Amino acid sequence: MAFKGKPPGSGSGEMSRTTQALRPSIALSEAEARKARALRRQGEAPPVIAERLGLPLEEVEKALLQMRNPRPETTRGTLNVTLAAHRFVLSERQGDEPLWQTMDRLVDELIRRRAEVARRGTARRSGPAADDWLPGLDAPEPDRPG
Repeated sequence: MAFKGKPPGSGSGEMSRTTQALRPSIALSEAEARKARALRRQGEAPPVIAERLGLPLEEVEKALLQMRNPRPETTRGTLNVTLAAHRFVLSERQGDEPLWQTMDRLVDELIRRRAEVARRGTARRSGPAADDWLPGLDAPEPDRPG
């Protein structure tokens, strides 16, 4: 049985409507906010950005507060696993395959290998299957020295 996960939906990664509704309104156009964020990524301070763009400092700060910033002290990866496990999953990616697809493939391989080991283990341990003796009855127990 192959493991097949469900790919992320069409709106995944987008901001929820609730989050958008709770955010303060900014008196900047999208283009102005984009310029302010680009300058911030280049290392400019908010007062310098406001002066450079000729915009109110308060509005520039609101736009900058909504920026996503990487956390330098990250202890978990995108998969919410340890960094070592995250590195392993990334090393298993094939080309530009999405992480969810890599995880599906790894979980599928794990399931198949465990089933294979279980089949080999039960084939070695037991003799003929119980249904080979008499359908519906358990196979006789092997004699054990007592």
